[in-house]
Amino acid sequence: MLAVAAASAGAAAGCGTTEADRDGAQPRSIESTPQAGSRARQVADAWDGSTAAEEWHEGFYPLGEVVQVPEGGLRGEADKRAWDIGNFDLNGKLPGTGPGSGSGRVTWESGSSLRTPLLQADQAYRTLDHADSPGPRLTVTAARLGDMTVTTSRGPATVPAWLFTLDGYASPLKRAAVSPSKLPASPIEPLGQDVPTDVLAPLGGLSKTAQDGRSLTVVATHGSCDDGPSVKVLETSGSVVLSASTTGSDDGPCTSELRGEKVPVKLDRPLGKRIVLDAFTGRPVPYGEWPGTSQSWS
Repeated sequence: MLAVAAASAGAAAGCGTTEADRDGAQPRSIESTPQAGSRARQVADAWDGSTAAEEWHEGFYPLGEVVQVPEGGLRGEADKRAWDIGNFDLNGKLPGTGPGSGSGRVTWESGSSLRTPLLQADQAYRTLDHADSPGPRLTVTAARLGDMTVTTSRGPATVPAWLFTLDGYASPLKRAAVSPSKLPASPIEPLGQDVPTDVLAPLGGLSKTAQDGRSLTVVATHGSCDDGPSVKVLETSGSVVLSASTTGSDDGPCTSELRGEKVPVKLDRPLGKRIVLDAFTGRPVPYGEWPGTSQSWS
């Protein structure tokens, strides 16, 4: 369910090994040709202690799965295939949220909470049923409003969720029913698309955060004529800056055959409440697809 950010178009990155960035170079102007280490340091310096970082820590930003399949997982290859391609049928009527219920409350383990817009059931359903392809299908017969736990930038949170009844399953498929907070304005400008991808390339998104916070899985894109990416990490007290680049292409990026790949990234210490930033865009690395919002994660 992960969307590759629009900023990825026209640039290549990919999957491969990761390495910690210990580049001590001083930041250079974004108008100059960047090196991964100096650009990462520049992004970290711009965000750490900034107003944007304060806003980030007060908002609701998912860093983990916003959809949970029924307990015990999907049964059989046909159902798994239907899930992978987004083939669903609706055999029933989805409920509305009702008058005055246009917002939901996100509650963290600390007891703090935040109200945020509530998605209609049909909006949440459309994020599941995003294909109309031949082959097996999963059938939704009903839905009701409940809750689920989601990993966020402020730790685990209980959020409202649409609980979809699947034909043949005793437990529901859960889909978070609240929209993320509006992204703060970035304190640093993104790089131009003319930057060579063997120097820096934009990431596609954040796929997973380990429960212990010591590793991330990010999505990157790469072409058919490169050897994959290098993803470097710069860790500070307030942020984790990821620098993606491609390697092994002498003829430039193969943008006509871009492929999304999941790349594991190891951290020196647990992520905690630090912000995961993309060195190329200078912005938080996006997680997943959130319907019903006009904000851009890229």
